Amino acid sequence: MVTNQVVLLLVLSVLWPSTALPFTPGSIGSLFGMPDSDGRTLQRSKRGWMWNQFFLLEEYAGNDHQYVGKLHSNMDRGDGNVKYVLTGDGAGSLFLIDEKSGDIHATKRLDREEKAMYSLNAKVLDRRTNLELEPDTEFNIKIHDINDNEPKFAKDTYFASVPEMSEVGTSVATVTANDADDETYGNSAKLVYSILQGQPYFSVDSENGTIKTALPGMDREVKENYQVVIQAKDMAGQMGGLSGTTTVSITLSDVNDSPPRFANHSFRVTTVESTEIGGAIGRIKADDPDVGRNAEMEYSIVGGHDTFNIITDQTTQEGVIIIKKALDYESKRDYEFRVEVKNTYLDARFIHGLQFKDYATVKVTVEDVDEPPVFTRNPYVIEVHEDTAAGSFVGVVSARDPDADSKPVKYSIDRHTDLERLFNIDSVNGTITTLKALDREMSKWHNISVVATEINNPRQTTRVPVFIKVLDVNDNAPEFAMSYDTFVCENVKAGQLIQTISAVDTDEPLVGHKFVFSISATNPNFTIADREDNTANILTRRGGFSRREMSMYFLPVVISDNDYPIQSSTSTLIVRVCACDSRGNMQTCNPEVLPFSDGLTTGALVAILLCVVILLMIVVLFAALRRQRKKEPLIISKEDVRDNVVSYNDEGGGEEDTQAFDIGTLRNPEVMDANKLRRDIIPEMLFPFRRTSPIKDNADVRDFINGRLQENDVDPTAPPYDSLATYAYEGSGSLAESLSSLESGATEGDHDYDYLSSWGPPFKKLAEMYIGKSPDREA
Repeated sequence: MVTNQVVLLLVLSVLWPSTALPFTPGSIGSLFGMPDSDGRTLQRSKRGWMWNQFFLLEEYAGNDHQYVGKLHSNMDRGDGNVKYVLTGDGAGSLFLIDEKSGDIHATKRLDREEKAMYSLNAKVLDRRTNLELEPDTEFNIKIHDINDNEPKFAKDTYFASVPEMSEVGTSVATVTANDADDETYGNSAKLVYSILQGQPYFSVDSENGTIKTALPGMDREVKENYQVVIQAKDMAGQMGGLSGTTTVSITLSDVNDSPPRFANHSFRVTTVESTEIGGAIGRIKADDPDVGRNAEMEYSIVGGHDTFNIITDQTTQEGVIIIKKALDYESKRDYEFRVEVKNTYLDARFIHGLQFKDYATVKVTVEDVDEPPVFTRNPYVIEVHEDTAAGSFVGVVSARDPDADSKPVKYSIDRHTDLERLFNIDSVNGTITTLKALDREMSKWHNISVVATEINNPRQTTRVPVFIKVLDVNDNAPEFAMSYDTFVCENVKAGQLIQTISAVDTDEPLVGHKFVFSISATNPNFTIADREDNTANILTRRGGFSRREMSMYFLPVVISDNDYPIQSSTSTLIVRVCACDSRGNMQTCNPEVLPFSDGLTTGALVAILLCVVILLMIVVLFAALRRQRKKEPLIISKEDVRDNVVSYNDEGGGEEDTQAFDIGTLRNPEVMDANKLRRDIIPEMLFPFRRTSPIKDNADVRDFINGRLQENDVDPTAPPYDSLATYAYEGSGSLAESLSSLESGATEGDHDYDYLSSWGPPFKKLAEMYIGKSPDREA
């Protein structure tokens, strides 16, 4: 129904499904059945038209609110009873509606890039009852775009690369810009790309921003890096359009378009003849302007060489000349060969017309050095028989000086390899002889080192190992292979097997061992049967053995070998007589106890002997305890154990008492009686202990005290605890001699004490005492 619809009055336009209808009064009247000018009444045509959309330009710059459109209902009679209400996106804040007239205004400046469309709902209410006159109607406000955003690239600087020597039109990179304007409305977002910097080397596609090469034959070795500036402009590049720029840094990547070349085609290398095999003697290098993998080179000797080889240093791309064979200045001094260099990896696009290899000549000069002696063989293997006597010939080693002047050589044995000093060598001719007899059973091999030394230059030495094999001589007799525990039963019968024996020999004959076993033919108890396999069986010759008659038999067995000279030995087999059961199983082998004629058994004798031994031990222990009790301790009191100073409580007579002791002895220890014993202990040894006199020739006090200390440490009469020893030695060599007044009574008249007055105030009193007593002054 017409009465239940809301009429949308658009300020800008009302869009029908296909075309826009101008906003005129005649049109509005036609829409709502208003009378025409000719008096006829026109009825509303029921057509499906789009009335629910407004359009509004963004970035409005006016001072007043921007008018959007007008809402009008046919329920509105113009009496003010109709109220228009707006709800939805931005209603009440961004969009305001006049509730009486239905006019809609935008209160703020709108930006399409922030939001391109707003959805709102319109209501028509009765102002008095606040009841809805018509149901909610939804409509949209679409923001029209204007060109207010310039194109922008994602990066300020792009990086790209393209192989050098690329054809024209080779794609390098694609850079695109984004325009925030509406792509569907006008040309605000239609971009056109152009190049501002980088011509004539590169070009750009105006539509998609693809950068391509524009110049043929661009060489990386000439110029490697290019800076290209690309511009993107909207409005299809027309005047007034906005633009943005970016920089593209383009690098020409390398291709193998340059072959390696030697700067010099002749190289000279000098080396010494002592250079070790595998050692480097020189380097050569070719130049390749390419980089990376394209600059990798491989060096080789044309036709190969017996003495030298060349390898490539992968780090520096240099050719390293190394030695394959030892050099000898005396044999050959100069060498010459050609070296080829080529790229490891080739590019098929550039090999046509270019030879990717180069050649150079290398001359090697060998210089002479003082070389150590050289042995004729290395190592030496010498054989010698073990029965060789000391001083016998073993072998000869020979060495020579490889230098041109051929200096003389002397020989010696490294004694670290011959600790037992079994061998000797002639220092002139290298003859090795034995110093001791050799024993193969002790050592089958002797490994020694012989040193050859130049006589004129002892620093030039050479060692050679000499392996001496000691050959076997049949000098050891065979013997039992083990210790046998053999027994025979008392009830045994004649011809019964009691033991199988075998033998071993430390010698090693070439044809193997062959042992022969035998016993005395007159043995009445046992016999032997050789089994011809280096073993033999021991058999009984009779039966009826008795432990009471004989509990043990000793059977000598003679064992001989078959080598030259024949060696034989006699080994004794101990056969015990045992009691066995009927099956021959041993039960006991203890001999039966037989009583002595005097009635004493063996057990009784052993008991008596044990008692005697115990009594003797008691007597010896008692005597030792009695002897220990006789020793008197130096310190009687048990409490006085902290200090070991012996007090005699004997006062001397002072300096005037010259009779108590010899004061001259204290001043001159050299005249001390060496036979005086210590008085602070009871000596256990009564022999005199001689003390050495102090060191003569004015030895200082410290040496004297050290000497006395050592004497007391080794003195056997010293107690086991600490004691105080007084030496009273003042030393010798003092200019003022002794300051003591002892023994000065007899000699003070012979001294002149005037020098004491020059010693200063501290010695004034001393000077008055001695100068006043001077005989000259008294006179």
